[in-house]
Amino acid sequence: MKVILKSGITLLISMLLTWTASAQISTDELSGKINTVTSAVPFLTIAPDSRSGGMGDVGVALSPDANSMHWNPAKYAFAPNDMGISISYTPWLRKLIKDINLAYLSGYKRIDNEQVIGFSLRYFALGDIAFTDIVGNPTGNYNPNEFTFDAAYARAFSDRFSGSLAFRFIYSNLTGGQFVGGVESTPGMAYSSDVSFYYRNSDLILGDYDGTIAFGANISNIGSKMGYTKGSDKDFIPINLRLGTAFTIDFDDYNSLTLALDLNKLMIPTPPEYYPLSDTADLEGNPVIRAGYNPNVSVPVGMFRSFYDAPGGMIEELNEITYSAGLEYWYAKQFAIRGGYFHEHSTKGNRKYFTVGIGLRLNVFGLDFAYLVPIYQNHPLANTLRFSLLFDFAGLKGERR
Repeated sequence: MKVILKSGITLLISMLLTWTASAQISTDELSGKINTVTSAVPFLTIAPDSRSGGMGDVGVALSPDANSMHWNPAKYAFAPNDMGISISYTPWLRKLIKDINLAYLSGYKRIDNEQVIGFSLRYFALGDIAFTDIVGNPTGNYNPNEFTFDAAYARAFSDRFSGSLAFRFIYSNLTGGQFVGGVESTPGMAYSSDVSFYYRNSDLILGDYDGTIAFGANISNIGSKMGYTKGSDKDFIPINLRLGTAFTIDFDDYNSLTLALDLNKLMIPTPPEYYPLSDTADLEGNPVIRAGYNPNVSVPVGMFRSFYDAPGGMIEELNEITYSAGLEYWYAKQFAIRGGYFHEHSTKGNRKYFTVGIGLRLNVFGLDFAYLVPIYQNHPLANTLRFSLLFDFAGLKGERR
């Protein structure tokens, strides 16, 4: 009884000291520190197609196409044709490693005027890795890879509004069964879903011009955590909230211009600020949280807390939002020129880059290219190219409408 009482008093004093010290912490000080939000399978957040890739990675409210699965599956309900397929390829991080690449296959098939099904397959190859033991002896080579398979159902609820549910299987094999710290590693697997909505109004009149305004929202990758060894703590997958708008003005039958803006926020825990282990520890010798919240929580709790759990307070929460802005000019609905900008705060990853791209549409197929231009020299994303090939099988017999 004395041991239990003493332990309880010690824990209570530790908690009181922690709460008192936390109340004296300057949130301005914490919000200025590097505190990147990380997750398992981050390849899910890479823009896979060249159209959005040329517009600063915007896409949640752009006009629908075969690549809408990644950005907003609800857009499929307003797809102009009966069926479409896209194949995309992106050499990734070529400044660091030459054999990392992302391949993406996506498409849709219309059921009737209101219902559409969509699908996608994403494959991420991480090149060839040589494994060694603790003293540096080679233990074998392996080609790590990750992939996802998605399926979605989209429905139009009116002439202007649609919604969608998508389901995703995620597989990640980074070690090929190698032993890590004496424990055999296993492939990571997870299941997730997306909930998305899309609204567009094509009846705008702007003086002598016609216009269209659209809004989109997508909460993607709502799903289970992922781990790579039995019994180990599992990590959140990149649950993401994406909100955006797009505005298109048609100058005449040949010329149109679209302006688009996306906001993204990861809905997973922000790492807390800990006291140095030499100064403060709990009864089990673990570090004590100085500011923020315990990140080892369930998925629903982590999603909800993600809007207020940053140790730097609301300033840091706002810093976790990434911004994408892009424009797209079409001539005769056959040739496109694109440009955009992506911004991530310096304490949350510091990705800042411009993008440019072009597009070509013929009767049955289309081609898109995108090029990434980082703001900083020697950036690992420098010279990133994206290629997309789109097929419109309905083009053989004309558009559906």
